[in-house]
Amino acid sequence: MVAVPGFLLRRLYVKQSLKNTDDGFEFSLLNRLGSGYAFRMRPLTLDGRQLPLDSAAFWMDGELTGFHEVSQDRTFTLAMNRSIIIRVAGTTLEPGPHKIGMGFDVPGLGTLSFDFTDTVADE
Repeated sequence: MVAVPGFLLRRLYVKQSLKNTDDGFEFSLLNRLGSGYAFRMRPLTLDGRQLPLDSAAFWMDGELTGFHEVSQDRTFTLAMNRSIIIRVAGTTLEPGPHKIGMGFDVPGLGTLSFDFTDTVADE
């Protein structure tokens, strides 16, 4: 299998997009690497702590899809030059830097993962 290094995947994250919402937090991804899809999402991590899989979802093309809903039949697809919002319910971020980790299973590549550190954007 081909390995895709985390530093390359980290380029998906849109810097300074991390912000609190009414019921949690969100951040944006923009695919500048190449089209692809995942058939399984891994739980997000926040400052080294794993978050429940069903607390995370992605918002794209007017539809919110939970990480736990991703499957072979309902994939997490991120086309080239498209953006997507990742939303997490139930956890609000305190001021200061936070390290977020994300992972997903991609056909032919296995589990890909990356992390980024950012500070919550001012409202």
